[in-house]
Amino acid sequence: QSSAACEVCEGAEEMTEPLKQCTAWLHAYFCEPARTASLPVPAFHHPLLQRDSFTRQVLWTLLRDVKFGEAVSYKQLADLAGNSRAARAVGGAMRSNPIPILIPCHRVIRSSGQTGNYGGGNLMKEWLLSHEKLQKEKLLY
Repeated sequence: QSSAACEVCEGAEEMTEPLKQCTAWLHAYFCEPARTASLPVPAFHHPLLQRDSFTRQVLWTLLRDVKFGEAVSYKQLADLAGNSRAARAVGGAMRSNPIPILIPCHRVIRSSGQTGNYGGGNLMKEWLLSHEKLQKEKLLY
């Protein structure tokens, strides 16, 4: 547990409720991952997540079905979202994800087991996957 102050939390009384939820969720993700399952997911108002589309379906499916410390292939996610032949479209959905980490596109990997690309850079994707794996292992022991 880090004792460093959270700069985003300074002036927290001025934050809107969704921003407070987002801050609490991200703090838990990095510092107390076991809590993320019990925290409310912040409200998402991005237009991409409002209109009915395969991208929206994929992102919500990912958020709902692929848990902390798990990974799924593009093909598996296409299957879960209702179109087993749309693995390439899943890649497009990951590229257009407006809120990475909250909607965990880093958990989507290639069928070969390679991590694949990530908008935040491949080293960041590898770090996030490693962070989740290590934290999940800690919870099991």
